[in-house]
Amino acid sequence: TQKNAELSIIAKQAQLDNLSAQLNPHFLFNSLNSIKSLVIENPKIARRAIDLLSDILRSSLYEKDTSFITIKNELGLVKDYIELEKVRFEERLNMSIMMDDDLEGYMILPLSIQLLVENAIKHGIDKRKNGGTIILSIIEKDQYIKIVVQNPGNLTDNGSETGIGIKNLTKRLLLQYDNEASFILKNETKDQVTATLTIPIRKK
Repeated sequence: TQKNAELSIIAKQAQLDNLSAQLNPHFLFNSLNSIKSLVIENPKIARRAIDLLSDILRSSLYEKDTSFITIKNELGLVKDYIELEKVRFEERLNMSIMMDDDLEGYMILPLSIQLLVENAIKHGIDKRKNGGTIILSIIEKDQYIKIVVQNPGNLTDNGSETGIGIKNLTKRLLLQYDNEASFILKNETKDQVTATLTIPIRKK
């Protein structure tokens, strides 16, 4: 019935709102831990890091009431996040982004790429003495957007596939796209982890 359908929509939106609310505290906690050690060690860099964190939180809070964000805006958030993390990792952290500019206006779940990059740093770069490079590729294929994040590491060495963020993303994908979206996290080679997010095209 129509009433049941409306209740179902309300219930689904409530679940999405709850999942979105879980993202910011998790992200904030990790970022503040990164900044804490800098406050005494290097106050100037600490101030820059706090400015970056403020910008990131402002962007994420502004977008949290929307179900979708443009790839352009999400990448702005990711670049700020990488700059913030480079304060901690310095030359140990590098990132390469490959994307056709025509895809900038396409819509995706807020904080979805950021979460994959955060996961790549936490379970890949941070575990390696010399760090490494995160490679982000975004392509359009057969009416889908494919977002691929690659990082050095090995899934068997950590819990990256079972973390709160990844479980959260999987739930949001299911609620927002039903079974039309997919997420795969796997070892591409012995020392490379690949996260692949595939979602239906949604234009602004």
